[in-house]
Amino acid sequence: MLSAGLFAQGQKDSIETGKSNYMEYGEYIIYQGDTLLIQLDEVNLMKKLKFHNSRDRRVYYWYRRKVIKAYPYAKMFKDRLDVILKRLENMPSKRARKVYIKRLEKYFENEFTEQLKNLTRTEGRILIKLIHRQTGRTAYDWLKDLKSGWKAYWSDKMARLFKLSLKLEYHPESDPEDYLIEDILRRAFNDMVLEEQKPALDIDYNRLSEQKGKYIEIDYEMLK
Repeated sequence: MLSAGLFAQGQKDSIETGKSNYMEYGEYIIYQGDTLLIQLDEVNLMKKLKFHNSRDRRVYYWYRRKVIKAYPYAKMFKDRLDVILKRLENMPSKRARKVYIKRLEKYFENEFTEQLKNLTRTEGRILIKLIHRQTGRTAYDWLKDLKSGWKAYWSDKMARLFKLSLKLEYHPESDPEDYLIEDILRRAFNDMVLEEQKPALDIDYNRLSEQKGKYIEIDYEMLK
């Protein structure tokens, strides 16, 4: 009786096509009366990780830990940025915008300063690149727009003392380090290690992966 009731409820959403003799119920298909097919979600099949040597393998997994640590901060930055920009659009005056940004600055300092201090130089560089990946603009550009050109200039000067730059961009098609980051991210998304957030940049990972060949290449210059 339960089966009949469910069948009756589902019939109003079903499609029956005469000679082909199949019906659809949401994600299910009943074919020729006795075969049940389930439409599965799309699965991305990635090429198997291959390395030239054990050193390359060790470096890859060392770098993977760095990317997985930095990415959530870039994702959070994009989420918060969307809210900030939406609110700024509704601000009645420049003074109101200035007061709001000042409050945000204090909030971010209290909330994230200690966490960001725990990032290594490599993780900081990855984070700066990922901000460009997720937002389409550099950390320098956002600081310049939300604060001032003077603030952005001196913040970038301070970053350079640690051999970093807020002007770093993300180009996986031409930068070996960026491609390595992208490969790590795609595999982490696929394995549900990280929650994926759509990037602002147009990145054709499948094409890049085919161009790079079957081995994961490690450019040791990027680690200096």
